[in-house]
Amino acid sequence: MLNFGTKKINFSGLGDSFKLSNEDLENMYGKDATQCFNPKLKDSFVFSESKSFDLIELEQLLQAVGWGRRPLRRVKRALDNSLLKVGLWKHDPKFPRLIGFVRCTGDGVIDATIWDLAIHPVYQGSGLGKQLMTYVMSCLKRTEIKRVTLFADSDVINFYKRQGWKLEPKGNKCAFLYSN
Repeated sequence: MLNFGTKKINFSGLGDSFKLSNEDLENMYGKDATQCFNPKLKDSFVFSESKSFDLIELEQLLQAVGWGRRPLRRVKRALDNSLLKVGLWKHDPKFPRLIGFVRCTGDGVIDATIWDLAIHPVYQGSGLGKQLMTYVMSCLKRTEIKRVTLFADSDVINFYKRQGWKLEPKGNKCAFLYSN
């Protein structure tokens, strides 16, 4: 069970050792962090909009998925100017690892655009990308944004189509989802 609006997560069969207290969750990952469990991986993961990013760790994640190197000062400026940025961490009480990332730009009222969705290759195919997109869409819906667009390279368009995104008419690098 995933319901990010009320933060309900199903940890059945795992015992309480996987479930973080709200205090621990907030101390490690920031305000409004949400823990989730991936049954395929049998690990605990955390989404956070407020945990700051280690720019080197973020760069390593982006390079692991095959993206070109970006100057860290520009990445920091992009993060500072983003409407929403979400990290996905594999929980470890001593050293949580950033294994997913997405950021959105927009006006915060009507329009938002999703950029830079990345899931570390070790975790691709496990459903974490879909969970991350679900989380991001729930965050945007909470702010009552009416139109969400995303830009994607041609090799990942099917990932978005399977989630209900509609490709723009020319079939290039942009997909659209119009929320009600």
